[in-house]
Amino acid sequence: MRLTTEDLLARVLYRDTDMLVLDKPAGIAVHKGPKGGVTLDEFLPDLTFGNADIPQLAHRLDRETTGCLVLGRHKNALKHLGAMFADGRMSKTYCALVCGAPKEDSGRIDLPLMRRSHDKRSWWMKVDPAGDPSFTRYRVLGRADGLAFVALQPETGRTHQLRVHCAAMGWPIAGDKIYGGDRAMAASRALQLHAVRIVIPTVRDKPPIRVTAPLPSAMTTFVNALDLSAEGLATLPDAL
Repeated sequence: MRLTTEDLLARVLYRDTDMLVLDKPAGIAVHKGPKGGVTLDEFLPDLTFGNADIPQLAHRLDRETTGCLVLGRHKNALKHLGAMFADGRMSKTYCALVCGAPKEDSGRIDLPLMRRSHDKRSWWMKVDPAGDPSFTRYRVLGRADGLAFVALQPETGRTHQLRVHCAAMGWPIAGDKIYGGDRAMAASRALQLHAVRIVIPTVRDKPPIRVTAPLPSAMTTFVNALDLSAEGLATLPDAL
């Protein structure tokens, strides 16, 4: 994807003195990696909005994952946001199109995860009893033609957690070329995983900040074509 500063500025979903929330597009890595290419890092100096400090990422999304991405606008804010992500105070909701469907309409996945390789350059993960505890809640929002539209909430923040958990349960995310196999790639050439909402706690008894990213066009096309419902996203609770 060819991204411009103007494109990214138009994708700012929320801004205050401490943070920004961007609607990250697909195909853009947040940091430089072995594959090279344009990264979000290169555009951060253009997102100061008059601040002396350059905003920095408070967490990360995979290259092909779209949606809510939080940045701290100064050092103290970044530290505070990072702590909230680390201890699970952030409520993150994703939506995905999966191949097949969960047997139950909602549930909790409890499958420990670890790296496939001891090579620190490899981010690929696997389910392993010796891995780190990893938990994901899910809710089915619609089913059609062998696919399901699901909401996912990670309770832990392991690398590729949602992708590995869905694949291990027998319903890989459409377009997941690492974990999904032929079935996932036959359903979509692009990963159908979107960080649709983030809920950020505030201080002094103020209500939390809720930021929602609109569904990307590719996912909307799938949802409409299959006559699935995206309406349930607006009414999902902070904890499934």
